[in-house]
Amino acid sequence: MDVSLDQARTLLSACRDVIDAAAARLAADSAEDGRIDVDLMDREQVLAYDLSSVAGQVAAGEQMLGYGEGGDLERLLAVAFAGDVAADLGARLAGREASWGVDAGWLGADGAQALRAARSAELLETIADRVVADPELPRHLDEEQELIRLTFREFAEERVMPVAEGVHREDTDIPEEIIRGLADMGCFGMSIPQAHGGFAAGAGQGQGEGERSEPGSGQDHSTDDFMAMVFVTEELSRGSLGVAGSLITRPEILSKALVKGGTDEQRLRWLPGIASGELMCAVAVTEPDYGSDVASIQVTATRDGEHYVVNGTKTWCTFGGRADLLMLLARTGGRDDGHRGLSLFVVEKPPYPGHAWTHEGTDGGTIQARAIGTLGYRGMHSFELSFDDYRVPAANLIGGDDGLGQGFYLQMDAFANGRLQTAARALGVMQAAFEAAAGYAGQRHVFGVRLANYQLTKAKLARMAYLLAACRAGSYHVARLLGAGDPAGQLEASMIKSLSCLAAEWITREAQQIHGGMGYAEEYAVSRYFVDARVLSIFEGADETLALRVIARRLLADALTA
Repeated sequence: MDVSLDQARTLLSACRDVIDAAAARLAADSAEDGRIDVDLMDREQVLAYDLSSVAGQVAAGEQMLGYGEGGDLERLLAVAFAGDVAADLGARLAGREASWGVDAGWLGADGAQALRAARSAELLETIADRVVADPELPRHLDEEQELIRLTFREFAEERVMPVAEGVHREDTDIPEEIIRGLADMGCFGMSIPQAHGGFAAGAGQGQGEGERSEPGSGQDHSTDDFMAMVFVTEELSRGSLGVAGSLITRPEILSKALVKGGTDEQRLRWLPGIASGELMCAVAVTEPDYGSDVASIQVTATRDGEHYVVNGTKTWCTFGGRADLLMLLARTGGRDDGHRGLSLFVVEKPPYPGHAWTHEGTDGGTIQARAIGTLGYRGMHSFELSFDDYRVPAANLIGGDDGLGQGFYLQMDAFANGRLQTAARALGVMQAAFEAAAGYAGQRHVFGVRLANYQLTKAKLARMAYLLAACRAGSYHVARLLGAGDPAGQLEASMIKSLSCLAAEWITREAQQIHGGMGYAEEYAVSRYFVDARVLSIFEGADETLALRVIARRLLADALTA
């Protein structure tokens, strides 16, 4: 194929110029007293959403330029993805050029020529012929990373996949042997410093007696830690999103909050047990009327002597039954305090099986729980929790008295890592669906012709391949940014989460479509991939909220100070 990375660079450069122009224009119209005013920005939500979406695609495309230098297939994938990005931007621009601050000729003659090459059916057919033969795209991991990845792939194939369909169809609990097996492999200690029984090799491992991290300070993960988290999560999610792919997410979130904001005693008390898998974790943040709007939550924790008395209802507390520890975000200040009135607590409880349970607190009060039925993502169960005068020891306030009012900041910092992990979960679901589609298309004959020989099927398989490659390249890049403590990692984690989750929805949908009627049958795992993927752009920050309140807002703030 006569395509080159220079064509991809031309396209991505033109897209970047459009993003910069639109961000500058919208920032100027959304600024008040030198800051971005959300109400002003919300007057153009359509533009802000499109801007954030394309910015994430371009960021991934720029990482694909480096990936494309790794080999012939990688080059083809990089060019095709760049063409996809430019075409998507062109569609969003059509008829709205003025609001973006560009003219209809934004691509230029060179860009138009590069787009024709990048969008050619011949390129897509060439990619498809390669990936149908081998759907394992090059990852370019080093020898040690590849060994770790294959170890977890083996576990997923031998232990997770055989039970995945049964857990999904019957909505049963995750088998204990899966949890214990991952615990034995050190899976739950990946984000915990070595000083506290984990395997994270970042600077945070030196924290011990007499040293306490301030919220948001320090660097407790290395690049290797983040990279391992990405490819381990991908392999487990390839086995099953509900059975294994999400098990390490909640330990990651709670341990991050403890490392960043906990006291020495709290770290010593809980981190070793989390690292060993003895203490399983869940997160109780979302409320029935407040999903992504975390700053407005209403569950209260009122000080009463040596306890806080908790009242109110939390929802979507995934794994809340099996968990030994709940990370609870509650309002300790007044309603007018907003995010400054929130604090984080660790609630200790016994594990409960099944879909409903009641816990009588040791110090008084109750927690009543019921599992919410879901289309997919089954096994962990997502609970609605009702707290009735439930008493939590004051010693369980993360950070002690110094942690009062710091819960929002600790939670948001921990959730930034969770967004990268969600992108990795999306990678696993995408890889599983892609393999299923390529395998089925290679074997199935329609009207006497192998399904994989049809041009339209090839175009679908090629797009699956380059979307998957781009999301993986972007995830690895974010892992390196976060490992280096680069502030840009927070924004890019949100962008790769958004891109990967939406890509997973498309890939699983088209993988199911390639299977035809069999794709709608539960006996084929591709039907599970489709319903599992649907949750990805909802949790860890709904896509619209992530785009408008995190990504676009940051893009405009950066444009304002440029």
